[in-house]
Amino acid sequence: MSAIDADLIAKLPLSDIAKVTFYKRDELTTDLICVDVLVGEQMWTFHEELDGWEAVTGHLQQLPTFNGGWFAAVSQPPFKNSETVAFSRQQKVRFPPIR
Repeated sequence: MSAIDADLIAKLPLSDIAKVTFYKRDELTTDLICVDVLVGEQMWTFHEELDGWEAVTGHLQQLPTFNGGWFAAVSQPPFKNSETVAFSRQQKVRFPPIR
């Protein structure tokens, strides 16, 4: 994947996103900020060097309870791996009825 476009973002409906995890990878001389987006059973991975990075992060920020402080959480300290969960949809646990 070399770019993120509207067709790709359409495959990430906000109502189906279960988890959004931002992380930073140490690439030796630079850091690369990435995001994993869990939609149903499929994991989508994007990074900041892709065309359309701002579009996908803007889309994800529309999620309820999205942690807008994700960048500060993953960007420091430099050259050290870091990770933060910016959104997690709580799964409702269903118990069988008591008889």
